[in-house]
Amino acid sequence: MKRLLTAAVGVPLVLAAVFLLKGWWFFAAIALIAEGAVWEFVAILRVRAPKAPLRLLLLLAPLASWALSFALTDPIDAGTLRYLLFGAVLAFSVGLGALLLLSRTPLEETLPAFGAFAFGVPYFAAATSSIHLLQRADPWLLFLLMAIVWLGDTAAYYVGSRIGRHKMAPVISPKKSWEGAVASFVVAVAAAAVWDVWRRGALEPGLMAAAAGTAVAAQIGDLVESMIKRGAGVKDSGTLLPGHGGVLDRIDAMLFAAPVLLLGLWLAGVSAPGQ
Repeated sequence: MKRLLTAAVGVPLVLAAVFLLKGWWFFAAIALIAEGAVWEFVAILRVRAPKAPLRLLLLLAPLASWALSFALTDPIDAGTLRYLLFGAVLAFSVGLGALLLLSRTPLEETLPAFGAFAFGVPYFAAATSSIHLLQRADPWLLFLLMAIVWLGDTAAYYVGSRIGRHKMAPVISPKKSWEGAVASFVVAVAAAAVWDVWRRGALEPGLMAAAAGTAVAAQIGDLVESMIKRGAGVKDSGTLLPGHGGVLDRIDAMLFAAPVLLLGLWLAGVSAPGQ
């Protein structure tokens, strides 16, 4: 019941933001939600690196998100973009090394801290920027993403809990089954097909391929977050959302699905940066 009540309140608010907020206002709203997930991510990893400056992720993740969105929406010539990308990678590499050195991170925490930053920044930045770019191109594309992820997740939950017999990843997520995974994929792709016919008047192979990849990425994202929590001995990322756990628990599938859908749509010619 708590799960349904949370969804009943949360879904209309999210849809209102998707269709009513514009430009960087929408980015700010998404970045704020992502910050909640980053905070939980840092709390989970604190077990492995208690003295490392992991809270800096709260600054680096939204900053990288903004940089990606800015680079892909404002006109920048290829030469400038090339130098900016190289400079960003260099600054991240050298800056991260210097940060851990100057913060006197204990030697036994160095590798976990490097991993937390090297994975955490793109983990949140790519998804936040992708969601912003999808909404900027067309809010209905973001609606498509939510349909794929949410309907697929719902199908996996109900089918898996009722007829799931073959465990998908028993060590990482004991309740997930192959039956639920198949149901999730089928429902997600069917939802995308309905959306394609409804919004664009035909079933487009490129868009359907992007949707199929997104459905798979969503399930991988869910499992990866479970793997992170299991590795730290944590059941839920937080308690903010009754029936759903924390913010990270709610958006884990989106973190992988959003970039995959955006890239798939670009390759299919359905969306382009800054449209």
